[in-house]
Amino acid sequence: MKFKFLAFAFSLLFSIGLRAETGYDLWLRYKAISDVSLQSAYRSHFKTFNFESTTDIANAAKSELLRGIKGLLQTDIKQVASITANGCLVIGTPVNSKVIEGLKLTNQLDKLGSEGFIIITKKVYGKRCTIIAANGEVGALYGVFHLLQLLQQHKNIDQIAIASSPKIQTRMLNHWDNLDGSIERGYAGQSLWKWEELPQKVDIRYTDYARANASIGINATVLNNVNSNPKIMTKEYLAKIKVLADIFRPYGLKVFLSVSFSAPITIGGLKTANPLDADVKQWWKDKTDEIYTYIPDFGGFLVKANSEGQPGPQDYGLTHADGANMLADVLQPHNGIVMWRAFVYNSDPTVDRTLQAYNSFKPLDGKFRDNVLVQIKNGPIDFQPREPFSPLFGAMANTSLMMEFQITQEYLGFAKHLVFLSTLYEEVLKSDTFCDGPKSTVANVIEGKYTTGKLTGMAGVANIGDKENWCGHPFAQANWFAFGRQSWDPQTTAESIADEWLRMTFSNADEFVAPIKKMMLESRENVVNYMTPLGLHHIMSYGDHNGPGPWVDDASQPNWKSTYYHNADEKGIGFERSVIGSNAVGQYFAPVRETFNNIETCPENLMLWFHHVSWNYKTKSGQSLWDALCRHYYVGVEAVKLMQLTWNSVESMVDKEQFEKVKDRLAIQYKEAVIWRNSCILYFQTFSNMPVAEGLETPDKTLEYYKGLKLSKD
Repeated sequence: MKFKFLAFAFSLLFSIGLRAETGYDLWLRYKAISDVSLQSAYRSHFKTFNFESTTDIANAAKSELLRGIKGLLQTDIKQVASITANGCLVIGTPVNSKVIEGLKLTNQLDKLGSEGFIIITKKVYGKRCTIIAANGEVGALYGVFHLLQLLQQHKNIDQIAIASSPKIQTRMLNHWDNLDGSIERGYAGQSLWKWEELPQKVDIRYTDYARANASIGINATVLNNVNSNPKIMTKEYLAKIKVLADIFRPYGLKVFLSVSFSAPITIGGLKTANPLDADVKQWWKDKTDEIYTYIPDFGGFLVKANSEGQPGPQDYGLTHADGANMLADVLQPHNGIVMWRAFVYNSDPTVDRTLQAYNSFKPLDGKFRDNVLVQIKNGPIDFQPREPFSPLFGAMANTSLMMEFQITQEYLGFAKHLVFLSTLYEEVLKSDTFCDGPKSTVANVIEGKYTTGKLTGMAGVANIGDKENWCGHPFAQANWFAFGRQSWDPQTTAESIADEWLRMTFSNADEFVAPIKKMMLESRENVVNYMTPLGLHHIMSYGDHNGPGPWVDDASQPNWKSTYYHNADEKGIGFERSVIGSNAVGQYFAPVRETFNNIETCPENLMLWFHHVSWNYKTKSGQSLWDALCRHYYVGVEAVKLMQLTWNSVESMVDKEQFEKVKDRLAIQYKEAVIWRNSCILYFQTFSNMPVAEGLETPDKTLEYYKGLKLSKD
């Protein structure tokens, strides 16, 4: 027995201690504060805690509090029934805490909804206390995480006064995980969900996954790929999903499923999936009712329909609204919601792909049920390193809209490249749609200010796998973190997020944070420069999108060809989407429409998105387009070299294992950035017939050499 206990103790120590610097603990490291005076000051605030509730959510909050205080302050905090001394932390709601009820915080709490919280310093029975108060227990849980994060960042909490509540209702990860354990567009190993082991065997990572999401306010998760295998809705899998839902529930995390529109045929035995057919409606009602018997708080369905070969209502001559509304009706009695993806396009090369989502959904504005969210990708194509914002944002005033961002880096170098995506999110969210005059930003649209406001949501395609550090690249964790922060409050800046994440994940030392934060904030622009500068897009290799492929001209669908998008010829390069081209600019409100339409006012970083431009066109720098294009590619590569130097300069301040992992990844990124630069310059040079810009080295390999390269996934 003694041996078994020691073995268990060692296992526990390994799981929460020795593993910390592998990246497993993410931003929840709770590493001991080395500053003795600061640690002492914090201890004076957290001698005891009062948390009267004993629900599962309350217990999750208590467990996190104990873990965090033990790690950060190297001391225990004890639960007390009454407040008898200074330094008590009081947590709860007016319903479950007599202390908080007596503080009369109604005016402050009324503004925060069920998930918001306040953290304040108050005198209670004459004693100085820190108060975490909320209307709902999940809000108190979020407050505990927030307070621990302040300690992690060494913030002053002497007279703390914080009020925070989410601006978005549904803050969701979309996992593109398949039932065989693979992940579509996933670059961090296999799926977290070990379907073959569930429900008998439960991985501790499921709880840690829920903790991590709760710590950044994510409250929903779609477990499976949008290209859904209908088996996910069978009894075999519902029993497995129930186990996950039960683990997630104490952390405020609801389970959703991607469903196949043809499921009534494939697993239901019907001859049709027509959403107006009575038998089909009944099948979906029965299946939905069955799901709720397993998961009483099941969130609802995510649907990819009539897109890239997936079945949908258009197969029966019906609309996306017809399909979404049928599912909404069967979910409505359970308070479930439907998220219907607007990522649709056909294979007709005569219709600009950027037009097709808008053309499909704009006419349906106002025709969706109140419990339907239309989920729109941030740009009109497909998660490119840079795109203009989707014109659907602001165009559907009578429909609830939901943002879809990518966290995994399908088009941005996978988990091989350091790309801080928070700057991309911020760029999109700050974009002004002008749907109701100036300041009608995308952020304001998805917060419900220019839509029905009945439902709001933001989804991120998850970058999580079963690799020990969750995301493959240590810095890819920052994108998961950033998505959580920006879905809680879309106005949050990338700079503040980078600062928080670095201090919690690596070090509070300003001499570390300052240069690495700068590196992170510049990283996405670096990638744009060495991949798709000046508005180029979708020129990645065919199929896997791993590395350059501007020469791709033999894809199975016309609008999967790189040549479709860049249109390079002897005259110039770029896709003409002005009024003299596809008129994609016409889908935007004035003055955005006029800004994009005029090459002189169009932002140069989107110039080739909206215009076919002469190689000799004089850019704002005074250089020809060709020379400017060359210089962007070279600037991008040199920036990665600078990233390497910056990272090397902080070696003494970073755990060795983490340092070496990032160093190795940056070496791969530099090598691939060179490949991107040389491939694209040599290829586009065959059209421009112009020398590489003066002062820049000529690629030392041939175009055929680069065409023959195959980059590794890892």
